[in-house]
Amino acid sequence: MTRGLDVTIRTIRTIRTQGRWKSRDVWCALAGAVSLALVVWAASTVALPVNSDVGLVGVLPYPFWIGVLLLNVAFVVALRGDAAGPARRPVMLWLVVVLVLVLFGTAAFVTDVPRGEVAFRHLGIADALSQNEGIDPEIDAYFNWPGFFALLATVLRATGLDPVTVALWAPVLNMGLWLAALGVLTRYLTSDPRRRWLVLWVFCLGNWQDQDYLSPQAFGFFLYLVVIALVIGPLAARPPEFRGFRRADLAAWWQGRSPAEPRPGHRVSALAGTLLLVVVICASHQLTPFLVLIAIAALTLSGRVWPSRLPLITAVLLALWLAYPASAYLIGHPPLAGAGLQTAIAANVVDRVSGSAGHVLVVQLRIVLTLILWALAAAGALRDWRRGRIDIRVVLLAVTPLLLFPVQSYGGEMLIRVSLFALPFIAMQACSVLLPTDGSTRPSARAAGGLALTCFLLAVLTITGRFGNAEYDVFTDGEMAAVATAQRLAPPGSAVISAAHPTPWRSEAYLEHRYRTIEELCPSDLSTAMCGPLVYDYARRNSAGAFLLLTRSSEASLVLTGQSSPGGFAELEEWLSRQSGVELAFSNADARVYRVVAP
Repeated sequence: MTRGLDVTIRTIRTIRTQGRWKSRDVWCALAGAVSLALVVWAASTVALPVNSDVGLVGVLPYPFWIGVLLLNVAFVVALRGDAAGPARRPVMLWLVVVLVLVLFGTAAFVTDVPRGEVAFRHLGIADALSQNEGIDPEIDAYFNWPGFFALLATVLRATGLDPVTVALWAPVLNMGLWLAALGVLTRYLTSDPRRRWLVLWVFCLGNWQDQDYLSPQAFGFFLYLVVIALVIGPLAARPPEFRGFRRADLAAWWQGRSPAEPRPGHRVSALAGTLLLVVVICASHQLTPFLVLIAIAALTLSGRVWPSRLPLITAVLLALWLAYPASAYLIGHPPLAGAGLQTAIAANVVDRVSGSAGHVLVVQLRIVLTLILWALAAAGALRDWRRGRIDIRVVLLAVTPLLLFPVQSYGGEMLIRVSLFALPFIAMQACSVLLPTDGSTRPSARAAGGLALTCFLLAVLTITGRFGNAEYDVFTDGEMAAVATAQRLAPPGSAVISAAHPTPWRSEAYLEHRYRTIEELCPSDLSTAMCGPLVYDYARRNSAGAFLLLTRSSEASLVLTGQSSPGGFAELEEWLSRQSGVELAFSNADARVYRVVAP
């Protein structure tokens, strides 16, 4: 009786102790709050425009970096925890939220204008869809994959949210969705809570690709993670022991698979949800369905997926969309045009390592960050293999996106996309090196110090990579005023010509004007002698007139990427301004708008 009472008392004391917040948890949470305050204050002091060819890194004050360092130290202390595991779940979740705000919300603390031209364009497409009853796939490529834009238009109209505010905070919102999906996914891959939290952290620290803005690829990547979670969760299979590559052994191995989810109803629901998501992905983005197909096929061939015909069904859905709704685009753009490893390397690597010294440094640091993460993942895979604990699912999901790299240059962005889709599983495999071999083992103080330093260095590289183009993708109020003036003055059917694509335009009247850039009109030579007459003739030939929209950011992009020089573009603008029928309609410190009257 007394013995049972003692056990009960000890149990009650344990429950009470577990319910209390330890001083370590409180201090880690406070450190996260201090870190966020330092980052927000430091970013808010940055003056626009950003005049540094290494982006925000060149202008952020030192308290910002103190905040980043403090945050990573607090996370490692919380992750180390005690013998029972990491810090309490609310503390870990709070630190991840702060990291998302620091890495993906910094630009929103600097300015209230969305970063990057493409977000404005996507708002314009959604606006065009909301104002038209039908979808015309002949307009441009976006209207062959209208799923995301239709959803965006519906959400904006139903909620009444300000589109610009949505675009401004889209990176933070998208990262929240990605991490939520990845958090569910990792629960199927590991039972170690320290490993799960570190995967989320490293995924954020390695996310330099900057694909989380308001875009169909960000939406598609979220759905991709959900599909993978369904495939390795409710739709997973347990293969028997592999005995060899002989036909009889392979047949016995394949037939010996069993479903990981014993409840048929759950498997049917998961399969229906997966197929629905595949349809939505096919209707929303060009590239993501192929990555979904490759991942599902690889997992199925490894014996880890129970519905063996799922890759075939996915391929049929993708083929049907390409053959019918997207046929208008594919007729003039063959999917395998420009295929080849040499072409892909030239478009994705060689052509990008050019321009000013600072711009080249930023590109090189992005490559270095990617190589570091892949090296850590390779070392982690080797360690797991030597100990007989390698997870073939993680390896396949990390490697298979690379199969698309030589298939399409994708405008020089294929390497960016495939590295993003591999990143969650690269992060998971890297954790095999960053954490002790035994998942239940608490990292030593020395190991924790090394991990904190590694995380801080990764954070510095990621911030440099993400915001390295801030000189031309962070817009000023003066540029926004010039764009608004051009859109107000330009009549329907007129041409609006900018220097280059980094221009905050096309968020309104997407279908009313002919939008071109000097960079497109003069792809090989931007000199005044060659390019000036081409731009002037194009503007004068437009019967409804034309407007030259020359902004600081668009000109800076040409200079930083090595396509022009400050003096060369100023000479081109001066020549255009002196031509017949060209008059200055608007001017401020960051932009000029010229009206070009048709003869």
